[in-house]
Amino acid sequence: MESFQTLSIIGSGSWGTALAQAFSKNFKEVYLWGRDKEVIDSLNKNHENPKYLTGIKLSKNIKGLTDINEAFEKGDIIIIAVPTQRIRETLKNVYISLEKPVISASKGIEISTLKLISQIIEEILKIKKENIFVLSGPSFAKEVALGLPTAVTLAGEEKKAEKLQNVLNTPSFRLYISEDVTGVQIGGAVKNIIAIATGASDGLGLGDNARAGLITRGLYEMTKIAKIFGGKPETLYGLSGLGDLVLTATGNLSRNRTFGYLLGKGLSIEKAFKKVGQVVEGAKTVKAIKQLAEKHNVELPISEVVYQVIYENLSPKEAVKILMNRQPKKEQFGE
Repeated sequence: MESFQTLSIIGSGSWGTALAQAFSKNFKEVYLWGRDKEVIDSLNKNHENPKYLTGIKLSKNIKGLTDINEAFEKGDIIIIAVPTQRIRETLKNVYISLEKPVISASKGIEISTLKLISQIIEEILKIKKENIFVLSGPSFAKEVALGLPTAVTLAGEEKKAEKLQNVLNTPSFRLYISEDVTGVQIGGAVKNIIAIATGASDGLGLGDNARAGLITRGLYEMTKIAKIFGGKPETLYGLSGLGDLVLTATGNLSRNRTFGYLLGKGLSIEKAFKKVGQVVEGAKTVKAIKQLAEKHNVELPISEVVYQVIYENLSPKEAVKILMNRQPKKEQFGE
């Protein structure tokens, strides 16, 4: 892990492309793998991703690839940036053995197994835990691609993470180190669910007080889920927890918040998905959280009503009534 000249990113969507652009200044070559030949051709010919980051000119040292094993072979560092529920399917085609760092930049929990992304990477790629890292935090893809100031968390084995931090840091993209791989992943996954709730609240016109309440109580739910997986609740007070939650729950570039907002405005689930036009990770992750809550007998009221709105035809207005009429309780946090 001493010399890093090249970087490979698996996933040519908006996030993968944005990371390629952000890190392109630090590497001789950046390889961006994707399934969509039209996108890859445009990356190589026009230095643009017309499907996901329209109008942003990309660095000329970003090369598009359609062979995933070539991408794994060429990169000194590998970043995974594909939708969570597709990671297993994507990585199963990798046959080369790895002794290089692999960083997950995806956010979610696998529905079929309730595994975190780091666990899927370890299982499929058969690599040591010390070579698996997680990148997460408040970072809209468009702003990252435009070079606007961004701060995120890189979690993993401390000494190796520090080397990666030094290699990846740019004047506009700052990384902070954490050893809590589990907690950092929970923050990135669960904040999307809470963002759907805040979006629905805003769509219903319930005001700033309601949004602030949902964010705060949503953060509490995130700490409870972190504990289930063995993560540290205090990790959720940092960039990968509170930071990402505030951004995703309030920012207009948030797909999850937008999806919730459209539901609050009265659109059907199908029409809201169609209008967003990209993967709404929170709508998938909430299926895993529903299973976890039942398995561990943990109360997660916001996540529960989000699940009911998406999958059981509960109206957003009724969801508000359910939350507001719960039994009065003492406020607890981080327990």
